[in-house]
Amino acid sequence: MVTALGSGLVGWNYHLKILNSNKNATKNHISITFDDGPNSEFTPQVLALLNKFQAKATFFCIGKHIEIHPEISQQIITAGHTIGNHTYSHANNFGFYNTERVQSELEKTNSVIKELSGLNPQLYRPAFGVTNPHIRRAVQNLNLITIGWNKRSLDTTNLSEKQILNRITKNLKSGDVILLHDTSDKSVRVLEQLLLFLRENNFQSVTIDTLFNIKAYA
Repeated sequence: MVTALGSGLVGWNYHLKILNSNKNATKNHISITFDDGPNSEFTPQVLALLNKFQAKATFFCIGKHIEIHPEISQQIITAGHTIGNHTYSHANNFGFYNTERVQSELEKTNSVIKELSGLNPQLYRPAFGVTNPHIRRAVQNLNLITIGWNKRSLDTTNLSEKQILNRITKNLKSGDVILLHDTSDKSVRVLEQLLLFLRENNFQSVTIDTLFNIKAYA
């Protein structure tokens, strides 16, 4: 039971070290992160809002989506945001892959990003937040840094925009890492309200590598 919970809860750091928040952050810095893109309809809207509020974010992209939307992926990088590895397929059974197959997925996504931009990503976010010994070995073999979150918005559920925003902003503090998705109209609307909240409360969204003072690319 403990192993099952530890495999699905990134905050536990059960199988491998995961950066979920920076409790030593001294500035009013937080990080907004987006999973599962790029998306042709919603990622450009997200980028426009981030630009409007002069905020930076980190996009954990699915490799096959990058291949479909290379121009949007390049826009992410050109705008000064960070791009990270969120597996190639984001398959529902990813947690059951062996080490070799996990590593192949991560290598393929990094290769897609490098071919597009010349950058070799170091940041990895587990699909579904799932970790296990196979994923740990693959991540260690590739010397990747695993990024989690401590503010899970649940923006892909049936929660209302108000409920999602409240989950994010309640007790928000410096060093927090927010999980959103650039895959729906609802998430875009929540993002706009969040950016307003951050501005009104003197928070600044920065990239994950800035928040933790680490390198985003090898």
